[in-house]
This record gives sequence, structure tokens and C-alpha cells, in this order.
Amino acid sequence: MFRRFEAGVDRIRALKPFNLCGVRYLREPCQPLKRCPRWVCVEDAVKIINSEHLVFIQGSSATPMELIRGMTEHGVCNNLRGVRLLHMGLEGSAPFANPEFEKHFRSVSLFIGSNLREAVNEGRADYIPIFLHEVPKLFFEKRINPDIALIHVSAPDFRGYCSLGTSVDCTRAAVCTAKVIIAQVNEHMPRTFGDAVIHCSHFDWAVRYDCPLPCIAGTPPTDIEQEIGKIIATRLIEDGATLQMGIGNIPDAILCALGNHKNLGVHTEIFSDGMLDLVEKGCITNKKKIKHRGRAVSTMVLGTKKLYDYVHNNPFVEMLGINYVNDPRVIAMQPRMTAVNSCIEMDITGQVCSDSLGVKMYSGFGGQLDFIRGAAICHDGRGKAIIAFPSVTSKGESKIQPVLKLGGGVVTTRGHIHYAVTEHGVAQLFGKTLRQRANALIQISHPDHRECLEKAAYERLKTMPTKYL
Repeated sequence: MFRRFEAGVDRIRALKPFNLCGVRYLREPCQPLKRCPRWVCVEDAVKIINSEHLVFIQGSSATPMELIRGMTEHGVCNNLRGVRLLHMGLEGSAPFANPEFEKHFRSVSLFIGSNLREAVNEGRADYIPIFLHEVPKLFFEKRINPDIALIHVSAPDFRGYCSLGTSVDCTRAAVCTAKVIIAQVNEHMPRTFGDAVIHCSHFDWAVRYDCPLPCIAGTPPTDIEQEIGKIIATRLIEDGATLQMGIGNIPDAILCALGNHKNLGVHTEIFSDGMLDLVEKGCITNKKKIKHRGRAVSTMVLGTKKLYDYVHNNPFVEMLGINYVNDPRVIAMQPRMTAVNSCIEMDITGQVCSDSLGVKMYSGFGGQLDFIRGAAICHDGRGKAIIAFPSVTSKGESKIQPVLKLGGGVVTTRGHIHYAVTEHGVAQLFGKTLRQRANALIQISHPDHRECLEKAAYERLKTMPTKYL
């Protein structure tokens, strides 16, 4: 039943989160505010940004590129200093990260995209190592207090409701705490449901700018990637399993190999094109899920126009905050939860490096450990936590190494990983000794590197790797 807000509560940021069964939720407004946004051009909207402001920017395929362009030009032309920009992975060129603008802007990434990688490694930008399900806590607990939030939404419907579209993630938490909200309103933004819904009266400024969303189309999987996909689909994924997969050739290869599976479910951080064919074939039904039965749950959508058209006005896909979607306790409630993630390298004891190339930062924690742990503690005891990768890099180096490169970050510890998969097979690591782990991982490494790995394992462990206790 609808209720009215108490007098004086005129901002969505005034709402307080609450706890239910240990999970952090947001108490949403039941009525729109009794005011309208100020519709202006982008140049007028960004004038409110001043030196030393902390600006949150919505990311992924919902990156508000026109607002970023206007903000960058405004900051340079008005010689602003020390504007801090907080965001997850952004699409587009990120002009504020150019070396000549270093005195004006400093980017702080919660996940490093390719457009910020160079700036972070050159010291012109920063990165916060954090599990993605904990990001909203930074806002709710007031560790981060954005002055301004730049967001990207769908056009309002006849009641004035917009949608955060393809990127809910931590954006919902940011708009609840930001002092000012500036929205880029775009008719090409899909209207999604769940935590994505927001009334236009909560915007302080609104800019109408219609443009297609960035499209990410992968290349066809290689023979090696197809083999990895076939191994995982046939040996590890059961009928009725709930899936989490990212984007990329290996996830796409796995999904392509699932055409004969039945009653699969989806509870994933990123909803991608690879899942559409399985939905159309009737393989993904979500009917076996314990929570959100009949619906695919995600917090971001990233892919092609076909994907964006599919999620538009489609209640089959429920977009929820990342503090819920990526919470290991929620993930663990899904039946036969199967999480598939990748890595940059792995050592012979099972330590997984996924965020750096030695000391050089590459990406971030992301949701890897959120889902790896959630799958491992799956309530029905049939979850699977999988790290999948080709046995060698594009340069022919083994991805399984005696030790991680100097400075390489451990995202998933040797205690968390249960399965490692390459094109040469499956290594089951749960409950294995160091010697057993080394043996299992050497067996799925590339044959050209096995002898060297065996010698290195003997030097490191002072004994030969073996499959026996």
C-alpha cells in the first residue's frame, strides 16, 4: 500500500538502508517527490561541479558518456583542481584520464577497465581493492559521500518513472547518498526492473541525449576455448544448475555447449549475449531456483544491441543491487550453484591471480571471490566453484606457474578454489594436499611445460608431487 513521506524528506538520499536476514536492503520511496527535474543542456548541468568535489559515475554499458564529455570540458576550461571521480569499469574513451588533465581530475576505480589501466599504473589514477558485494557499504556507512552522481537512465514513462537500465550494481547506493543527481536521459537505454526503477523527480538536473549504448561483441571461440567449454558443460554442469558466468570467449563457449541441458537458472553479475540462445531454446527456465524462481537475476547487462533489446521491458530479467546479487550468502541459496571465472595465472598450489600482471594492475577483484565462495558453500552441497583458463598464454607461456609473478595479487586463495579447468582436463583441488594439488594442476598444464613444472614443484615442496596422501 502506498504511503507518503514525512514532511521535509525531499531527497532519495535521505532514505536509510535496513537489514533483513543479514542482507543489506534499501528502503525505496513509494511515491515520487512533488517536484520536477530541471531539464537543461549538458553544459549547464555540469556547472555545479567544482574543485575537490567527489563525483560518482555510473559504469559498464550505462556509462553516461555525454555527461563525462561535458564534465571534462568544464573542468579544463574553468581550471578546476582535484575533482575526484569514483566509478566501476567505464566504457568509452575516459578523456579525463589523459595525462594533460592530471591536475584537474583523479579517477578512483572500483574495478579497472582498459581505458584506465595505463593511468592507474602510471600513478595518475587510483584503485580500491574491494569485493563488489561490499561496495554499497562504502556509501551506506558514509565512508564515501559523493557530492554529485552522474547517471544514465531510460526515458520516463507516463508516470515519470525511469530505469537505471543496464547497470544497477552500486549505482542505487550512490544515488541514495549523493547530494546532487544529474541524469543523462536516453531513449536507447532499456527499461529494466527490480532495483533499476527510479522516479525522475529525484533528479536535480536532467539532460536529454539519445545515443546507442556501447556494444561489446566477442570474437568466435578458438578450438582451445571450445574444448574448455565442452569439458565444463559435460563434466561439471548438471541439469537444474544455477549459473554465474562473465563475458568472454570461455563463458560463451560453455554456454554454446549447454544446448542439451534442462531447467538451468541464472544468478549472475553480468547478463550477456551468450545466455540468449539458451533462453530461446528453453534450456534456461529458472524453474528450479529457490529465490527469484522463474526469473534471471543480474546486476549488469553488457553485450550487443540484440541483448539490450531483449532486456527492454522484460520482467524475465530482474536487475538488483550488487550488494544482494553478489552476496555469497544469497548465492549459496541457489540450487547447484555453478560459478565459472577465469584468471591471469595460477601457481601449483592453487593460488589465483586475477587482477594484476605482476605489479601492474590489470582489472580488480570484481565478483570472482563473491561467486566462488557462494558456490562453494551452496546449501544443497552440489555447488561448483570453477576457475577456467587456457593452459598457455598467447605468447606460449604456461598459465600454471611454480610461483606467481613478483607482485602478483592473490584474488582467490588456495583454500577457496575447488576446480581448475584447462583444455587438458579438470583438476579437483578441494581437500587436497600441496603435493596432490601440484600433481593435479601439472596434469592439466600444457604437455610442453609439465617437466619444468614437476622439477619446480620438487624444488618448492622438497618432495615429488603425487596423487596420493
